[in-house]
Amino acid sequence: MPDERPAVSIVVPVYNEEQSLPALFAALDAVASKLPGPVEYVFVDDGSEDRSPQILRDYQSPAATVKVVELTSNFGQHAAVMAGVLQAEGDVVVTLDADLQNPPAEIPRLVEKIAEGYDVVAGWRKSRHDPLSRRLASWLMNRVVGAATGHYLHDYGCMLRAYSRTVVDAINQCPEHHTFLPVLANSFAKRIAEVEVSHNERQKGTSKYSWTKLWRLNIDLLTSLTALPLHWVSLGGVAVSVVGLLFALFLMIRRLVVGAEAEGVFTLFAILFFFVGVQILAIGLIGEYLTRIYDEVRGRPRFLVRNINRCAPVVAESHIQATPDDSSPPR
Repeated sequence: MPDERPAVSIVVPVYNEEQSLPALFAALDAVASKLPGPVEYVFVDDGSEDRSPQILRDYQSPAATVKVVELTSNFGQHAAVMAGVLQAEGDVVVTLDADLQNPPAEIPRLVEKIAEGYDVVAGWRKSRHDPLSRRLASWLMNRVVGAATGHYLHDYGCMLRAYSRTVVDAINQCPEHHTFLPVLANSFAKRIAEVEVSHNERQKGTSKYSWTKLWRLNIDLLTSLTALPLHWVSLGGVAVSVVGLLFALFLMIRRLVVGAEAEGVFTLFAILFFFVGVQILAIGLIGEYLTRIYDEVRGRPRFLVRNINRCAPVVAESHIQATPDDSSPPR
């Protein structure tokens, strides 16, 4: 039934992915028949500048209801995902990137885990086709996020994830601007599971994340989730103060024993610059938290929706052989 509530909603943020969309549609339709109950695709166009919006509007699926959420401009991947999750109606909500690096064929495995009673099922790209530098940065960030949140997972950066309806309803009640969906969902989940998923090289288009954007994302992630970085800086400040005090005592004792010296001037300058650098780092971190407060106080929306298009599953026309009219004389 077209109006029946979907059992699974697949949320896909899209930004300038016109080359990948046809293959994505085919992969999703191949998977939909393996999922329990009606399926819904929720595509969120995040202000694409290519033909992606038109391709999404023209798409009709024989296997699922298609919902296209068009944002007014580019608000970022995580804001686009939140917009899609807000519109998703399924009992299970799956998030997926449009670049096909995480194949949709993995979705049934995540949905099966949710059926076992888990609230969140996270994909784990154990064998990643990414540069070594990016894998190392991801490894470090996973450890930092695990220490900050208490939920140690292998791969917080994998978009392929499944959420139960209970967790999704809780997420939709959170109005904060700076949110990182995987960590936010974990805070509402009682049972969390990880599933190893395959990871492919990008076949079409280019990555939307430069190193600058990744750095900005990681800073947003930490400062929007917890105050632990402030605690770390405070402890670091105490440690630096103790080191500075001990060094001052050392210089005073050396002055009494050896006498006045001029050779250590540059050493003192180096130590001074180190202390100043630590202070600037601490001030910058405090500024990041103040920026979060400022954004929340202004109360501006995280995203603006221009339009929402919905298309029920397209039923293929069947060629039915016409039966002879009863009123016609028998031959």
